[in-house]
Amino acid sequence: MSVAPPRTSLLVLAYLAFVSLGLPDGLLGVGWPSISAELGVPTGAVGLILTTGTIGYLTSSVLAGFTLARLGVGRLLAGSTLLASLALTGYASAPTLTVLICCALVLGLGSGAVDSGLNAYAAGAFGPRHMNWIHAFFGLGVAIGPLVMTAMLTTGAGWRWAYGVTAAAQLALATAFALTVRAWRDRTGGSAVPASGDDPAARPGEPVQAVVRIRETLRLPAVWFGALAFAVYVSIEVSAGLYSFQLLTEGRGLPDVTAGVCVSGYWGSLFVGRVVQGLVAERLGTARVLRGSLLGMAAGAALIALPAPGAVTVAGLLILGFAAAPVFPLLTLSTAERVGREHADRVIGVQIGAAGLGAALIPGGLGVLLGVTSSRLLGPALTVLAVALLAAHAAANRRTVPSLPV
Repeated sequence: MSVAPPRTSLLVLAYLAFVSLGLPDGLLGVGWPSISAELGVPTGAVGLILTTGTIGYLTSSVLAGFTLARLGVGRLLAGSTLLASLALTGYASAPTLTVLICCALVLGLGSGAVDSGLNAYAAGAFGPRHMNWIHAFFGLGVAIGPLVMTAMLTTGAGWRWAYGVTAAAQLALATAFALTVRAWRDRTGGSAVPASGDDPAARPGEPVQAVVRIRETLRLPAVWFGALAFAVYVSIEVSAGLYSFQLLTEGRGLPDVTAGVCVSGYWGSLFVGRVVQGLVAERLGTARVLRGSLLGMAAGAALIALPAPGAVTVAGLLILGFAAAPVFPLLTLSTAERVGREHADRVIGVQIGAAGLGAALIPGGLGVLLGVTSSRLLGPALTVLAVALLAAHAAANRRTVPSLPV
């Protein structure tokens, strides 16, 4: 399906929105020691913030897919970004841990809706190149977050100012979304879901949404196999980043500094892979690049699993990162092909929620396994997950559902 070039203003906002999604994640890690010391809470209390934020994120990402047609993409993005700005303002002024936890829930609700809504819009309006690149900019946001927090701490401004600055940036973004609500309505070549809360029949030239009941969407096997693929993919990406340092130092005998650089290289390969393969996918096609990437992930995981010198493990990590780079954006982009355009927005919401659930549960379980056994099991575990991802993707694509005419 050919996709008309997106408006430059909307494209810029989409890139900025993904940067803003990553910023809060980068703030907390660097700022938490100062936060916990000032509020007088134990270091482990950060788990309460992370868990609460995840609950909010999962809830809103799933609900956003089902309410997108009523609210409209522009309204959803403006309201959700404003919600995130308010939550970050709460972080900046929080007097107690309880207030922080409440703000984490609100931030999760705002972030999940932005993630789901923007992915749903981009899947219909952007091509493979921009779909990959906006996801690369999420990683850029995560990288900028620690720099913002570090700058505020080293200048003596304090951690609260880091959240205040980020809240102001989110407010500016929410204003931009509010001012461009009408521009987000048209998704040429996209899914059949209208991007405004108005009656779709009332606006000539806009896509008309087929009346599809929620239960009809949830009955599709491709919905659940697709959700499983997202959950497994994200668990691989997160687990490799979390536990590869332990494997390289304890299992392969590399010095800490060398192992740290290699782990950074893994995350860097994800960013570079999304930039490079965004161009490749536009030339070779989404399906071909996605199949090659899934096979490349399995090959990289297999190299990590080999009882070989550290150089082989590092090569496996770099291959895994580069191959994994386009998987999330391309799986999102091809959702309509698996389930039909009239179901796509809802299903993308479910998939984003499943990704968050997979990131929370599977790496945690794997960490317990590695703790009671050996870090050397990371490679075999990643290989099993990569094979499971291939199987889930194949099952999700077994039967395609034709879209209703638009």
